[in-house]
Amino acid sequence: MRDNIKISCRKRLNRIEGQVRGLSRMVEEDRYCIDIVTQISAVRAALRRVEEEVLKDHVAHCVEHAITSGDKADQRRKITELMAVIERANR
Repeated sequence: MRDNIKISCRKRLNRIEGQVRGLSRMVEEDRYCIDIVTQISAVRAALRRVEEEVLKDHVAHCVEHAITSGDKADQRRKITELMAVIERANR
């Protein structure tokens, strides 16, 4: 993973960590259920954005490298990995 992507992801994940701590406080304080669900949705969306950023970096570097290398086995492996992660994300 490239350094700029790492930095961006770490910032996002730190923010998400704070959101999750806030969610825990909301539950502890017996806040309104819809407010809690709204915040859970926001956390899930933020995690999806991190996932997308990591996947884009993976395709731009790891998959691209496999394609340009000419190594058929590595190409198949990278495409299989990518398809598996996309399938899991769509469940």
